[in-house]
Amino acid sequence: MVKFGYTILYVQDVEASVGFYENTFDFSRKFVTPENDYGELNTGETTISFASKKLAAQNLKDGFIESNLEDKPFAIELGFITDNVGELVQKATSFGAILVKEPTQKPWGQIVAYVRDLDGFLIEICTEVQG
Repeated sequence: MVKFGYTILYVQDVEASVGFYENTFDFSRKFVTPENDYGELNTGETTISFASKKLAAQNLKDGFIESNLEDKPFAIELGFITDNVGELVQKATSFGAILVKEPTQKPWGQIVAYVRDLDGFLIEICTEVQG
């Protein structure tokens, strides 16, 4: 059996990123290491993890492409489902997220918006897909 366990975001400041996701999305903190180089949040069935860029560099000796707000986002997004997209977008921007696209209704009825987090990672905030 294989189970999707977690996604790790390489961030500048683990504590700040964990705090952003706790405050914005009401996720609960599992832990942050005393060195502030790794942390995890409970989000439901899958964990979001954060590793410092310094720790990531130790693990990936050939380097990696860093996410930041100055560059375009990566071709990946985190998707969070809510009943009130507009309210959650407003909450995210109040905690430092950058608005990318206002809530828009898709032809299939779903409402979708996009923001970028403190390190530039793309977040989709949306309603459940009805199908």
